[in-house]
Amino acid sequence: MRLANSSAARASCLATALSAVALLGGCESVPKVHMPAFFSPPPCTDFAVAIYFEPDSAVVTPEAKALIRSATSHARRCQVSGVDVVGLADAPGAPAANLQLSKDRAAAVTAALAEGGLDHVDINTTALGDEGAQAHGGEVRPMRRRVNVTFHLAPRVRT
Repeated sequence: MRLANSSAARASCLATALSAVALLGGCESVPKVHMPAFFSPPPCTDFAVAIYFEPDSAVVTPEAKALIRSATSHARRCQVSGVDVVGLADAPGAPAANLQLSKDRAAAVTAALAEGGLDHVDINTTALGDEGAQAHGGEVRPMRRRVNVTFHLAPRVRT
């Protein structure tokens, strides 16, 4: 095996080594930023999140669990006056089955909220099924396989 002794080869190796040192050295000076699973609403004001589901499923996904944890963590820093949970379903399928699916989705999210520390809060649960899934012209509204969660918050009163 023959080693390259040309000045171009040495310059290329040196440039590569210096780039690696610069990149590794720069890692120490970059602060670590922890991003929440969703936007951070202003402190102690009402906010809403949408929890999406797979088609024909009421199982809370790992991504949805992370979103619920983040939302409940934010809400617990405030006075929570209530939470509205509204289960929805897509238009395809029998209306009775869609209504049951939206009830199951709302119940699954309500359970996740309780696990997240909101078990002492008044949670108003509603299931709409596929109601409103089609516009008046018959156009199907996409991505209705979700639960809308609205948190009603106020600043904590310090005594």
